Amino acid sequence: MSDNTTNDNPNDKRTAAPATFSNWERETLERLVFATVREQRAARRWGIFFKLSFLLLAFFAIWAYSDFDFGSSDIDAMGRHTALIEIDGTIDDEGSGAADSVIPALNKAFSDPGSAAVILRINSPGGSPVQAGIIVDEIQRLKKGYPNKPLYVVVDEICASGGYYIAAAADKIYVNKASIVGSVGVLMDGFGFTGLMDKLGIERRLLTAGENKGFLDPFSPQSEKQKQHALEMLNEIHEQFIAVVRAGRGKRLKETPEIFSGLYWTGAKAVEMGLADGFGTVDTVARDVVKAEDIIDYTAHEGLPERVLKKFGASVGAGAVQSIYRGAVPSLR
Repeated sequence: MSDNTTNDNPNDKRTAAPATFSNWERETLERLVFATVREQRAARRWGIFFKLSFLLLAFFAIWAYSDFDFGSSDIDAMGRHTALIEIDGTIDDEGSGAADSVIPALNKAFSDPGSAAVILRINSPGGSPVQAGIIVDEIQRLKKGYPNKPLYVVVDEICASGGYYIAAAADKIYVNKASIVGSVGVLMDGFGFTGLMDKLGIERRLLTAGENKGFLDPFSPQSEKQKQHALEMLNEIHEQFIAVVRAGRGKRLKETPEIFSGLYWTGAKAVEMGLADGFGTVDTVARDVVKAEDIIDYTAHEGLPERVLKKFGASVGAGAVQSIYRGAVPSLR
């Protein structure tokens, strides 16, 4: 019999067993190696993530500090100049129209010995009578403390309601012929859902301690008593608004029955009515009226962290809920 004869004995496992053991061992080692590689990759990724996060936080901190401090040395080094403060957008407790933003800027602008005058550039449809009132009170205080430093208002697109409430406290108001000016009035708006709830079979369960605690609740019927109380509040705030306009504009104001009705007019008509004094921009007022062409912006600008948070919409949900009940708050808009 030849030596090349194949051994077909199934009981002879001398050659098969070592091969099977070798495959199992190889597979186990491969799994261990791959698991180790995955762990190392994950560890590197987390390491990179934490390092980048730290760098971003450091970058935000440096930028925020720069935003807060930038320009102070330039202001201190500048000679005679015109100070500029901007109010852009709705007047509320946040943003450029908030009293907490405007008042520190006003104080810095008035107290700077190099500022010849202060220009308040307004582009606002109105907003909170409280914020507008606080700003007006501070303007009146500063004008008494710095009688030789005038305050001018320059209107961009619109200066209505709460925006005009603030503007009326200025020494002079300058507009564009097509600007929107006026709207001396107060409103309180909202929605009533009682009819829809009746159709849908929805029951409003509102429990209060105090018969008027659910005042102007949009899901409850409006009572005549509560309506009259709301109108009295609006009229009171309206009279405060009118008093500020009359005191600020004085004999320049050509009063008519409609001037305090909530209507608004073009800049050209506003000049005719005495709601404004003339036409101009920040540059022309600084150059031709103040005689100080160098303009320095004292507006309190938001830092980068605040802008990032707002972009992410940290309070979108809260804002949606507040919008339903916002009608219960008087507004100069």
